[in-house]
Amino acid sequence: MSTALKPSSDAGLPLPATRWQILSWALFDFANTAFYVVILTVGYPLYFKEVVAVGSRDGDLLWGAAFSISMCIVAVLSPVLGAAADHGAGKKRFLGLFTALCILATVGLFFVHEAMLVWGMALLILANVGFEAGLVFYDAFLPEISTERSYGRVSGYGFALGYAGSLVTLAVAYPLYVSGFVASNLLNIRISFLLAAGFFLVFALPVFLFVPDRQRTGSLTFRLVRVGFERVRTTFREFSRYRNIARFLLAYFLYIDGVNTIIVFSSIFAHETLRLELGDIVIFFAMVQTSAILGSLLFGVLADHSGHKRTLSVTLVIWIAIVAVSYFIHSRWMFYLVGVGAGIALGSSQSTSRSLMSEITPAGKKTEFFGFYSFFGKASAILGPFLFGLASSMFNQRIALLLVGVLLLAGLILLQRVREERAGS
Repeated sequence: MSTALKPSSDAGLPLPATRWQILSWALFDFANTAFYVVILTVGYPLYFKEVVAVGSRDGDLLWGAAFSISMCIVAVLSPVLGAAADHGAGKKRFLGLFTALCILATVGLFFVHEAMLVWGMALLILANVGFEAGLVFYDAFLPEISTERSYGRVSGYGFALGYAGSLVTLAVAYPLYVSGFVASNLLNIRISFLLAAGFFLVFALPVFLFVPDRQRTGSLTFRLVRVGFERVRTTFREFSRYRNIARFLLAYFLYIDGVNTIIVFSSIFAHETLRLELGDIVIFFAMVQTSAILGSLLFGVLADHSGHKRTLSVTLVIWIAIVAVSYFIHSRWMFYLVGVGAGIALGSSQSTSRSLMSEITPAGKKTEFFGFYSFFGKASAILGPFLFGLASSMFNQRIALLLVGVLLLAGLILLQRVREERAGS
């Protein structure tokens, strides 16, 4: 297809991305949300608490610790690998490597049974490292397939397709969960892990087949990884040149910590604090994903017209209101209403953060800086889930929820110091 979102270029400049290439890129969001829904939010968290960590009083703490360890690994790897990719190793190679790791580890979860705590945590760590590290290179394609005027829309397309993938996954997995958790058929629950891996594999293929990797200029060697370390050190030394990006990344560190913590503990909070049944939880997540599609699309267009920073600020205000309401709710119907707002805020905050980062990042360092973007996002997720799990173990989940609100508010305040302008490369 020839119609593109990028203008025609002169000789020697990259050709514009076609609609088919943009769709192929966005389908990766559609693919990876099967892992996100089944392994991180609905199926495996409950399976981990009820089966893998059976008999342990510290299930929340162990779940949060496993997630935090995986994020720590990604936080260390992301800037270095991003810099290596910028230097010529290519984004697609790293994306393929980490996607394969996620899929294989997810398949491994099928073989985790009752009280297999070490394997249950280790495979979760490996799978999430693959999932999160791959996003560094996936996100870094965004500046190549869009322009400054279309960052918000194209980023929104990806997240909207991702939430559509979540709905499809929930619809297919729902019978497995009803017969699994309700009828104690653990095999069906474990089959849902294979479903997530297969879904990820099939719909991730288009990005590898149809989206060009314009940065790949050489073979992947340890020399490029060494160069990656050197470029990261250089960027840290020169970070005074990128103070605006530093301000954004610090704000992002705080507010995305709150968002990640809500995602990781939402199903556990619904099941243990609100006493919701699995069917209610699946309905809740279906409502979240449906409203997230609308949030991604509407706020993506709004960001391109009204500014990414202003749009992102609005979504963070919505998140703070959601946390405040959630502290007091006790009924299923109130939780459903909160879910609609959470979906809108989730889709818009994730999409607009990515597009704002694209807008202020220097062109010659896009993968490296998306590595730092991932570093701050993943490093934040080391802290939030662990603190939530610790506060939950010491007090209760409602008290732990207040910590999330503080993180979101601090991130919103710091965001106001960010300027929407591109740094020099």
